[in-house]
Amino acid sequence: MDNLHLLGTIAIIQAFGVISPGPDFVMCVRNSLMYSRRSGVFTAVGFALGVALHVTYLIAGIAVIIARSPVLFSMIKYFGAAYLFSMGIRSIAARSFGVDTSPEKAQKDISPLNAVWTGFLTNISNPKAGLFFLGLFTIVAGPGTPRFVLVIAGMIMVIETVLWFTLVAYFFNQRHVRSLADRFQGYFNLIFGALLILISIRIAVFPG
Repeated sequence: MDNLHLLGTIAIIQAFGVISPGPDFVMCVRNSLMYSRRSGVFTAVGFALGVALHVTYLIAGIAVIIARSPVLFSMIKYFGAAYLFSMGIRSIAARSFGVDTSPEKAQKDISPLNAVWTGFLTNISNPKAGLFFLGLFTIVAGPGTPRFVLVIAGMIMVIETVLWFTLVAYFFNQRHVRSLADRFQGYFNLIFGALLILISIRIAVFPG
């Protein structure tokens, strides 16, 4: 497989992977609705940093060690499940019903660093994301792929991630969507909290 064909294949597979609903999508929508568009965008940056970390350890070969170590893999899996579960509980506990148009509402927004950290932890603590990239690199790329091609592929993955979730943040923070979210804020928080809890249970209980 030539390098251009390889990069195109990786870009297409990553595009389908990034738009698939999962913890990243739920967290991006949650932060965009609960806080602000800015928080959603910085959460997307956190996802991209998580993808960059996945790509880095894959190129370094650490992923092989993780894949062959059930104990280490289990630690990562349960850490990720616990983090998402706690975020789900916090989302449900923080729900408030009705529209909040007070000036103090803007002060409730989280900082950019907090949003980035939330996105980063959500991405790297989901072992399925690591397995997705491991499979993508080992099956599509192969051991003989030049290092610089893998680096370019990683950059494509990072760019696709931040672009997609930035679009998600902008869509769910449009005026009519935001108005709907304000009206049913408590229900949205309840739904997203429940989704995060279900995802965490799925990660912790079911293998693969």
